[in-house]
Amino acid sequence: MPTVTLPPKENALFKRILRCYEHKQYRNGLKFCKQILSNPKFAEHGETLAMKGLTLNCLGKKEEAYDLVRRGLRNDLRSHVCWHVYGLLQRSDKKYDEAIKCYRNALKWDKDNLQILRDLSLLQIQMRDLEGYRETRYQLLQLRPAQRASWIGYAIAYHLLEDYEMAAKIIEEFRKTQQVGPQMSPDKVDYEYSELLLYQNQVLREAGLYKEALEHLSNYEKQICDKLAVEETRGELLLKLERLDEATEVFRQLQERNPENWSYYRCLEKALKPNSVEERFKIYEDAWEKFPKGLVPRRLPLTFLTGEKFRECLDRYLRMNLSKGCPPVFTTLKSLYNDKEKVAIIEELVVGYETSLKSCRMFNQNDDGKEEPPTTLLWVQYFLAQHFDMIDQQTPSLEYINAAIESTPTLIELFLIKAKIYKHAGNIKEAAQWMDEAQALDTADRFINSKCAKYMLKAGMVKEAEEMCSKFTREGASAVENLNEMQCMWFQTECALAYKSMNKFGEALKKCHEIERHFVEITDDQFDFHTYCMRKMTLRSYVDLLKLEDVLRMHPFYNKAAVTAIQIYLGLHDNPLIDDSKELQADTANLSDKELKKLRNKQRRAQKKAQLEEEKKNAEKEKQLKNQKKKKEDDDEEIGGPKEELIPDKLVKVENPLEEAVKFLMPLKHLVKDKIETHLLAFEIYFRKDKYLLMLQSIKRAFTIDPDHPWLHQCLVRFFKGVSDSKELPEVVRTVLKQEITRLFGDSNAKSFNQAYLSKHPNSIPHRLAAAKMMVYLDSSTETKAAELAAALESLENRTIQNCIEVLECLRSGTVGDCKEVAESYRGECHKLYPYTLAFAPPGYEENTKMANGDVSAEMEELANEI
Repeated sequence: MPTVTLPPKENALFKRILRCYEHKQYRNGLKFCKQILSNPKFAEHGETLAMKGLTLNCLGKKEEAYDLVRRGLRNDLRSHVCWHVYGLLQRSDKKYDEAIKCYRNALKWDKDNLQILRDLSLLQIQMRDLEGYRETRYQLLQLRPAQRASWIGYAIAYHLLEDYEMAAKIIEEFRKTQQVGPQMSPDKVDYEYSELLLYQNQVLREAGLYKEALEHLSNYEKQICDKLAVEETRGELLLKLERLDEATEVFRQLQERNPENWSYYRCLEKALKPNSVEERFKIYEDAWEKFPKGLVPRRLPLTFLTGEKFRECLDRYLRMNLSKGCPPVFTTLKSLYNDKEKVAIIEELVVGYETSLKSCRMFNQNDDGKEEPPTTLLWVQYFLAQHFDMIDQQTPSLEYINAAIESTPTLIELFLIKAKIYKHAGNIKEAAQWMDEAQALDTADRFINSKCAKYMLKAGMVKEAEEMCSKFTREGASAVENLNEMQCMWFQTECALAYKSMNKFGEALKKCHEIERHFVEITDDQFDFHTYCMRKMTLRSYVDLLKLEDVLRMHPFYNKAAVTAIQIYLGLHDNPLIDDSKELQADTANLSDKELKKLRNKQRRAQKKAQLEEEKKNAEKEKQLKNQKKKKEDDDEEIGGPKEELIPDKLVKVENPLEEAVKFLMPLKHLVKDKIETHLLAFEIYFRKDKYLLMLQSIKRAFTIDPDHPWLHQCLVRFFKGVSDSKELPEVVRTVLKQEITRLFGDSNAKSFNQAYLSKHPNSIPHRLAAAKMMVYLDSSTETKAAELAAALESLENRTIQNCIEVLECLRSGTVGDCKEVAESYRGECHKLYPYTLAFAPPGYEENTKMANGDVSAEMEELANEI
């Protein structure tokens, strides 16, 4: 149908509709639409219908909007406005691929329309269609060569395509057009031009043109505002160009500017190229003389020094920190705990300090120095508590922290460490109580409040954690909803894990999906920066943002949520939830009339109670929605389509749990390839779907990361057995799989492979447990032998609380056969080794401990009253 041209009066009204849309005056826009469409001649005018639909979409009337826009498009298929509007509608629904198609169709009828080209370029960069983005930016540059966004966008396209030299040339051509340079007055500051120069320098460095980048930096140094970035870049370039003397000078100057920056010392080492440990140590000795109060130059040598020299430097470092009361001193030394010799020296020194300080208030009895203040002993005990906790000796650790608390019962840090010790010892309930006491000492501290909430969640105290967080959330809204609005993902991940451990899978999945939505929102939020960053010339930050967004789901929060969700979905596939109504029918069939009547009355009461609670919740929700709607109307903002509500019952009763698990898995497969858990979870999904080639792909990838991983071994044994026993597997595929198995693993027989694995790792607890599980999996008659194999404790490696808990759970659950007596015996042995761990405590232990020791909170309240 040909495009209908409006007469002057209606055309003026149409232009007013466009202006109303741009200024978000949607109600006025609808009035003008009505004026045009009420005229019978233009009742089906495509562009007006499309604009009416777009306006209604902004007011939240999505279905009506789509109907109008599609109707308008049918009436005028050659109108670029109709296609553009349809693209905007698709964009608002995040259907970016569809929107790109619409914009391309619009450009067929108006190829030089700037607005459509700009909108298309935004979607192309959002979807990382870099080739298409380059073409669109080139068109924009041809149409508007005087606009700086045209040049910058075109340069960024080449930069992202890694054609750095071309990007550098475009930026240089654009830079020449800028009315800034040597003639600019020295007192004038142009931040945007400065950012352009720094971005140009970054492109040159990424192109490997280090000499040109250094010359560029020297030429335009005066016009760059960020002097620190200039010096750091200069030093980096001089190192690359092997101009070591000049690099040394630059990093010495930077060192004077900030003697606590670790990277400057590292770069100084690269520039000076010391040939021995003595020469390397000399760099730091010189820094001590220059910066006598500097901590970093005293800490860094501890990583490479050994023996007596290490002892001497560590002694100085510890005395300096402990004397002035520096709480993070242990944290700074944590990385040294991989070296057993250094750990022994640390322990010997600090235990010696404690003994000496108790007797003569000096670090060493032979010292002629001044006496230390009483607080020094406190910080030494604080350090020792953390030290013994780190090496899994909880008894001395608790003794030291209790002594410190007794001397100073008002220091919050002491209670934090005591809580941490109990957490590491496997008693999270006690840990949560002590963390609560720490929080009670300073209720205005948000960090301790959050830490306390986290410990409560780990202990399964979800309601208490929510109440704890509500002290810092917005008034008038529930803490959980407010934390979700603020994308507080540490809380949601811990909540998901807490609900999962309580078998509340629906609630756990809700939290996982909320986190997934946050990542979608973060990805969508970059949309606003595509034009903003070019306008404000924050180009380095913009490129960093794009690179970050590309790997966003590598973040630990997403990883933790995805793994939790996959594990739950796997569990739901293996053990589907029984429908309550069917279960009830089965139960009521065996009841008498009197019992049935009683049950129904009980159900009615429960139903009525639930209904009242639901009505109360709905009323609160409605009130909140009204407030939100009113606020949005006042702000006159666009209202997108409402998101689908996450209902726990609906999430847990999903028809195909494995398909849902795959959705969470795919980002991990693309971005977290270096973690073996990613590939093993992939195997677990494909094993249940009988996808043997995908199983093989997963175990091959896992095998390259850690061929001896206990979980991988279990996957391999199940895979071998599946290939041998599967009747549905085509013979050709079976033959290929067996050949590949023999080539990779040398053995396709599951039993002999399991035996060989056990022979290879006879003294490791997790490896023995994996072999024991597979013994029972392959032959149920080996239960007794498997239980004995898993329950061994004496002189075995990898004996940790977590590994022992896992063994006990397997013995109790029957994974290695029915062995309750062995499980009880094993629990008793573990309780002797780990007396503070709740999992190994005898029945009734928790109640008896409370009665013997008294309630912690009551005890602490008494102490607080005395103070």
